[in-house]
Amino acid sequence: MYHTPAYVDKIKTLSETTGGDAGELTPVGKGSYEIALISAGMGLSAIDAVMEGKVHNAYCLNRPVGHHAETARGRGFCIFNNVVIATKYARQKYGLKRIMILDWDVHHGNGTEDAFYSDPNTLFISLHQYNYYPPNRGMIEDVGKDKGRGFNVNIPMLAGGGDAAYVYAMEKIVVPIADQFKPELVLISAGQDPNLFDSLARMQVTPSGFGKFASIAKDIAERNCSGRLVALQEGGYSPAYVPFCTLRIIEALSGLDSGVPNPFAGIPALPTEVSESEKAWIGKNIKVLSEFWDLSPKSKPSKPAPKAG
Repeated sequence: MYHTPAYVDKIKTLSETTGGDAGELTPVGKGSYEIALISAGMGLSAIDAVMEGKVHNAYCLNRPVGHHAETARGRGFCIFNNVVIATKYARQKYGLKRIMILDWDVHHGNGTEDAFYSDPNTLFISLHQYNYYPPNRGMIEDVGKDKGRGFNVNIPMLAGGGDAAYVYAMEKIVVPIADQFKPELVLISAGQDPNLFDSLARMQVTPSGFGKFASIAKDIAERNCSGRLVALQEGGYSPAYVPFCTLRIIEALSGLDSGVPNPFAGIPALPTEVSESEKAWIGKNIKVLSEFWDLSPKSKPSKPAPKAG
């Protein structure tokens, strides 16, 4: 679907022999190949379940993660790019023309961007900590190329913004673009590493924030594609906190309340409003993307969306 045969063979060989590194920061051990296949396969099973109407939406608790993996090498703990494979599978098997990928992992989804950078039929939106990992990726100006211009949307976030900044960016950019694109399926690269206690991030998002993100994505899917949505797990490196973040996402998607409280609620005090600097920064993003989408403060866009191929 995405990776070169030589790269797949390399992972298989490493998995069967001495282990090693699949690329950059991507260790492979004994049995990693089979585990990575299962991880990628979870996305395919979820696509089938949603497209065949067995469930409205699905969340895949899969490991290893995938969005950094490039066509011929692994990066950032990612062996195979699960969301890219799922997207191509959904298009091939079900003939979908417009698929949206929303990536809120704290690191930029470089492998996913590479896969669809010229593709007007795949809307890729990545919210990530500004210029973090990989370095110099996911900049505002990286909007796609050729027919794919405008369909690659990067929203680099200033460190420390928390729930309010993310929700503001989603309401001002993600929602109007998604509703103009009108996806037939919504996929989420659900990285919970923007969380407050994550050792690899500085974004201060709470479990309630992740629940809100999921609700926004669910609403997009319900308005545009009968609720068809599949979320795939990406990063998250605070074992004490990530489970509560993921739980709130699953609650939002399922509409069920587990009754499990957040034991860290209110510790410490977090920003509850969007700062003026954050608004100005996101405003730069809006200015760039307004070449392709109607992001004016109106309830209904009058500007037609870019034409999908």
